[in-house]
This record gives sequence, structure tokens and C-alpha cells, in this order.
Amino acid sequence: MFLIDTNILLYAADKTAPEHTVCRKFILDCRKRAEPWYLTWGIIYEFLRVSTHRRVFHNPLNISQAWTFVQSLLASPSLDILIETERHWKIAEEVFKSTPLISGNLVFDGRTAILMKEHGIKRIYTRDTDFHRFPFLEIIDPLQR
Repeated sequence: MFLIDTNILLYAADKTAPEHTVCRKFILDCRKRAEPWYLTWGIIYEFLRVSTHRRVFHNPLNISQAWTFVQSLLASPSLDILIETERHWKIAEEVFKSTPLISGNLVFDGRTAILMKEHGIKRIYTRDTDFHRFPFLEIIDPLQR
């Protein structure tokens, strides 16, 4: 069980990115696996926000193209979306106490880490080094494999 972070999705969608080939293959391989893999709605919306943003994404997609990419992911039988449970606030409190430097933009990554802990998922595929602040996560950069 593992989660894929936004940046991997963005590289997989951007044909001009140097990381595209590796990340696209990684996503395609995930879609074929029987092993469960996960996203969050926050990651999906962040993908939509960044991939359609002209000042952020090198070759922005229109919303229809970006949503088609998301739909292809959602069609994977082994993909599930992590959502908050009734324990979410307790897990959040635990993580905030054990990782006191969470602030600003790191709050978004914190939410992802909290959802992962809440659902017992430890492995995240990402290029975002901020996730190293969460000692309960195993961070894997698919471009370093």
C-alpha cells in the first residue's frame, strides 16, 4: 500500500518534463497492479490547480484535459481515495504535537501525512523532500529507484 504525491502526477502529465517518461511509466505500472494504491482529494485538486495554471505549469492543460487524466487514474481498480474518518482530529493532534514545525505551505503536506497515518499507509512516492519531516513515513523518489 502506498500513496502517490501530486508532483509525480504532474510529471506524468507533462510530456515536456525531463521526469515525464519515468513518472508516466510508474503511474501506468501502478494502474496495472493488484496492490492497493492511494490518492487524496487534496492531491487531485492540487494536480488540477497546478496542471491548468499558466504561470506554474510549463505547458498548462485545460480543465478538460486535466480531468481526463484524473479520470484515467480513478478508473484503476486498485486505486482508492483516502478520506478523513472520525479519528482524524486525534491523529492530526498527535502529528502536530510530534512535528511542531508544521506551518504555512507544510500544512497541506501535513494533511496528506495525517491521512496516511490514519489509514495505516507508510509509503509515499514523491519528489517533495518536506515529507522527510514526518518520521512515520517511508519516502521513495521514483526517479531514484
